[in-house]
Amino acid sequence: MRAFTTLKGLAAPMDRPNVDTDLIIPKQFLKSIKRTGFGENAFDELRYLDEGEPGKDNSNRPVNPDFPLNFARYQGASVLLARENFGCGSSREHAPWALDEYGFRAIIAPSFADIFFNNCFKNAILPIVLDEKDVETLFAQMYAQEGYSIEVDLPEQVVRTPEGQTFSFDIDAFRKHCLLNGLDDIGITMQSSDDIKAYEQARAQRAPWLFAS
Repeated sequence: MRAFTTLKGLAAPMDRPNVDTDLIIPKQFLKSIKRTGFGENAFDELRYLDEGEPGKDNSNRPVNPDFPLNFARYQGASVLLARENFGCGSSREHAPWALDEYGFRAIIAPSFADIFFNNCFKNAILPIVLDEKDVETLFAQMYAQEGYSIEVDLPEQVVRTPEGQTFSFDIDAFRKHCLLNGLDDIGITMQSSDDIKAYEQARAQRAPWLFAS
């Protein structure tokens, strides 16, 4: 998993509450568990005017001109500003896979659905909870300034704006450690690989019949 330390990136809006995982990545794209290939269909129902299907050539599809992520000013965004209860709905991990592949490394919102919140940390995405008034401030500044770039400093646990404002956020110490060091569940386990190997060797000596081919 990629490490996350600091990020300075263009911000883009998802200016609606209760965005669920089916809106982030619609159900018809969930046939694969490869973790890749979902970014091009992130927010598919909002980005396009027709119905998306797996394997469909998106370059020929009619684009929704009213959807902000299709605006030229938000192309290449890596910070997503969202409203309350972002990521609600089903527990599909495909949602953070799609957001990550689209290019988002941090999401700022007043609140997140619990399972989605946890899944973000497992996929090198930093979900940041700020007070609703602070999120509203960020939205207002972003809309007023094209090319609005936000800096996310995980070691210091602050969000910095181009105007010099800082907003502090809380994060569990273990999750922070994992993001800073690029550790997912497998990476954490592999830190104990020597102990695991020693245990398996000792167990093979105590109960060799369990390891007989």
